Amino acid sequence: MAVQDDFAPTVAFAAGPGPTQKLDIRFTGSGSEYFRIWIVNLLLTLVTFTLYVPFARARRIAYFQNNTLVGGDPLGFHADPWKMFRGYLLVLLLGLGYWAVSKFLPGLTWLAVVVFMVLWPALWRASLQFRLRNTSWRGVRLSFQGDLKSAYLSMLPFFLPALVFVLFLPAVREDETMAREAANGLAALVGFVMLAFFALLPWLFARMKRYQHGGYAFAQERTQLQVGAGRFYALFFKTSAVSIVAGLLVGGALVLVALLVLGGAEAMGALAGGRAGFAGAVIMVVALGLIYLLMPLVTMPYFAARFQNLLWGGTQSPKIGFESALRFRDLFRVTLVNWLLIVVTLGFYWPFAKVRTARLKLEAMSLEVEGPVDEWISRAQRSSQGVLGDAAGDFFGIDMGL
Repeated sequence: MAVQDDFAPTVAFAAGPGPTQKLDIRFTGSGSEYFRIWIVNLLLTLVTFTLYVPFARARRIAYFQNNTLVGGDPLGFHADPWKMFRGYLLVLLLGLGYWAVSKFLPGLTWLAVVVFMVLWPALWRASLQFRLRNTSWRGVRLSFQGDLKSAYLSMLPFFLPALVFVLFLPAVREDETMAREAANGLAALVGFVMLAFFALLPWLFARMKRYQHGGYAFAQERTQLQVGAGRFYALFFKTSAVSIVAGLLVGGALVLVALLVLGGAEAMGALAGGRAGFAGAVIMVVALGLIYLLMPLVTMPYFAARFQNLLWGGTQSPKIGFESALRFRDLFRVTLVNWLLIVVTLGFYWPFAKVRTARLKLEAMSLEVEGPVDEWISRAQRSSQGVLGDAAGDFFGIDMGL
């Protein structure tokens, strides 16, 4: 994505490279503090039938950002919760409208999908603008400079499979039957669209993240994501391989346990559904349940760690570079403990888990900055380019919770 002139290096920066300094990121929040915010948010959300959600989100974002220190200075969050409430109502109305059309006017479902496709990229961009313009560091607001056209080009391919389904799939009533050839053709269409979508999914993620990380701006520095689609495909393939290996290991461990507990021949007969068929059914159910639980426990931390390192390690501007060294084993250990404690405490450990995960992810990151940061701040505060000031007057800067 081309760099806009307003965020090109200034004459002062172009004079030559300055000394490089590293800004560490620290998180100072605690689980007990966030628990009080979380429980109040939860109760008020239930009492107001979810209408308190945007206010709860504002309190949550403010807490996490105010406790995030970059180079020793905290991030600020200055959003008006009532603007977030307006965005929440808009998304709620869109969802209700789509449900109503699908339920009572199924023949017009394609029209609802088209409306959704037309509005959603613009709302996504508005949400990014709102979040960044209401975030500050050392008194200077961040901003999002991605243009509207690029938002549509990066996001619209995600909606094409849904549009194909609503346009080409015939509506079948409950009392109707479909001919065998038509059913086979329909199944082939669905299979082809789904396979094509999953084959292109890493490329679609790359497009969206290049747009998102290519629009971040602070002072007169605008970032770019210098990561090709090939590295997204490599990450998706590695994650799939990790999932398969995790499933095989769990399944193999359960077979070994069955051999030890039931005895060799009896266990094989149980697994084959012979005389001990009931035991085999129990083993299969337990195996599938454990695989269902343990595969996400391994796959999600692996993908999250590699994805964070890929994104932020490739995000940089002429004078700012990000580093991320989040390790899979650390995130796996924290995730495992979090899941166990959430189950044991019937969900009340959730805010503590959020704080532990946020601390691990944030403190794995750092910034490499070229030149004196204080000079950047001073120049930005004197600038008339709009990096300062109250963003609450921006009508389109509403938060959609995206």
